[in-house]
Amino acid sequence: MTELKQATYRVAGGYDIHVKEAGLPDGPAVVFIHGSGPGASGASNFRGNIAAFADAGYRVILPDLIGYGASSKPEGVDYTLQLFTDTLYDALRQHGVEKAHLVGNSLGGGIALQMTLDHPEFTGKLVLMAPGCVAERESYFVMPGIAKMVSNFGGPDFNLAEQKRLVSNLVHPDFAPNISDVLIEERFAVARTQPKDVLMRMRTPDLSPRLGEIDKPIFVLWGLNDEFCPEAHARLFLDHCRDVRAITFGRTGHWVQVERAAEFNAYAVDFLHG
Repeated sequence: MTELKQATYRVAGGYDIHVKEAGLPDGPAVVFIHGSGPGASGASNFRGNIAAFADAGYRVILPDLIGYGASSKPEGVDYTLQLFTDTLYDALRQHGVEKAHLVGNSLGGGIALQMTLDHPEFTGKLVLMAPGCVAERESYFVMPGIAKMVSNFGGPDFNLAEQKRLVSNLVHPDFAPNISDVLIEERFAVARTQPKDVLMRMRTPDLSPRLGEIDKPIFVLWGLNDEFCPEAHARLFLDHCRDVRAITFGRTGHWVQVERAAEFNAYAVDFLHG
């Protein structure tokens, strides 16, 4: 396993954002931005990708978003896209990152888009796996995957079996048997520390009308069988962005970087190198 360095930064609002790092300290920075869901964190969501990017010469940055991993998990606040973006950007700048390629999955993809719109000078290239925040928030809640995520998360009866069911919903059924007990246990430990507000008070806008403002090279990867963010949304990027390419994987769910790790690593590293 690639050794991970760790640091925590106090950001605006008095929150702490935890950051892990691997790879070459002086290499081009690549920030991996994880998605939402009980137990999510930077290292656990990208465990199968870290070594490939580090070996390719990159400085791999793995932050935990506010509300997730080892970062602060406030209660009684709205978890807005701007809150996620601003706290992450603050921590990254404190971590010494002046410019970075952004790799984002699901909510992390939406954060990567918002950060690029807010700070275009900061972003190099964008690698987006089933990015969210390109439709009205309510439209995501009619997706079948969201219905399957209804859970006793946050309650006293939440257990490892329920955590495994939630993670299994993220992937195609063919891949579900490959989910490791280590991943389930790691996410369960985080989930037990998260307030329900992390999910119940998440607020995300529809950024699709602003996609045309982004002039960075974009690589969009999607699972055809994604039940959370519809694969048809890839067309939004193809129609509106200036420099974009897209790949769709069959028999693949919401976690392209996990389910198709070897292919994802090869395609994404090649894109960043180009």
